[in-house]
Amino acid sequence: MSRLCVKADIVYSGKPGLTYRNVYVVWEDSKIVEITQEKPKNVDEIFEFDRAVVTPAFIDAHCHIGLVRAGENPEEEEVNEKMDTILPYIDALASIYMDDPSFRDSIEFGVLYSCVLPGSGNIIGGRAVLIRNFARDVEEAFIRYCGVKVALGYNPRSVMRWRGTRPSTRMGAIGLLYRALHRARDSLRLVEKGKRELEEIDLEARALFPVLKGEEPLRVHLHKKDDLFILLRVAREFNIKFTIEHACDISERYVFERIKGENIPLIYGPVDSFSYKSELRHESWRNIKHVVEVDLDLVALMSDHPVVLQRNLYLQLRFFKRFGMTTERCIALLSHNPARILGVDDVLGVIAPGYLASIIVWNGDPLNLEAYPVLVVGEGRKLYEES
Repeated sequence: MSRLCVKADIVYSGKPGLTYRNVYVVWEDSKIVEITQEKPKNVDEIFEFDRAVVTPAFIDAHCHIGLVRAGENPEEEEVNEKMDTILPYIDALASIYMDDPSFRDSIEFGVLYSCVLPGSGNIIGGRAVLIRNFARDVEEAFIRYCGVKVALGYNPRSVMRWRGTRPSTRMGAIGLLYRALHRARDSLRLVEKGKRELEEIDLEARALFPVLKGEEPLRVHLHKKDDLFILLRVAREFNIKFTIEHACDISERYVFERIKGENIPLIYGPVDSFSYKSELRHESWRNIKHVVEVDLDLVALMSDHPVVLQRNLYLQLRFFKRFGMTTERCIALLSHNPARILGVDDVLGVIAPGYLASIIVWNGDPLNLEAYPVLVVGEGRKLYEES
């Protein structure tokens, strides 16, 4: 059993209000066991750096890493399955290649976990999966499934040449979503009443049962406020949970206040991407001011890799800091908050005893452009050290 520690000037634990100064973070094998001001005894190695600031490893709450791979022809990407528009049983894990060079870059910048989702070309695109970026293969990488991808707005109606029934309007897209949810709900009710056996239900309907039971959320791609308010109507009718993914076009404070009032998780971004379509006409980094001032509780950030390179995920924090968010809460946007939304906040996203020892050691304040990771540890293993 290996027992290691790092000496830290500051530890941002991932939880706002829980910051340590001049401490040692100690871990055995894969888990943190102690945070102490006294120099620990009986350790195999102590990592010491000048001006060391320690944060949890970062979690990218929405990306397509491993599906769209660096150094490959765009025709080889696997982000969208084009055979039909309603595909709740598709599994993103089955198209991830762990030899994507982007994983190496992400690890060096402390992004150790990725929630990988199918793309937004389909109305229901398949299952999202949380993985370890530092694993050797997808079996080692797998942590858990994190909901079913749904897309609203322009994207699912921009692919009419793909196979299957494709909508040309937003009302057509919502109609197809309604049809899929109605079929699944009717089938579930028949099973619950004992009128049908589970094996008699087709896979498309059965794959939505966890959503209808409240066991998994819909992960809904949308940018514009009107798509959000239509989604609220759908969610009320079927009593389902969902997360908002993107929301970059939303530029009015009252919409963010509604999101907070409804207690809807928001995975925001990608910040710093180009506004390449009309439904992003109101997109601006200044919209972040509303996110900060409304004080959303359940908000995390995304890279949408490769839209924004995952290694640059932490650079998005500068806008939140500019609008008055504390450093503690900024770090939470990439650690404790995504862990909560993705259902792993009992093991990831916080530096505390009992949590996995996945940490980044910086040579200064991580929100200072001069700072960079000098040590990255993933579940107790040293993954990267600046030479």
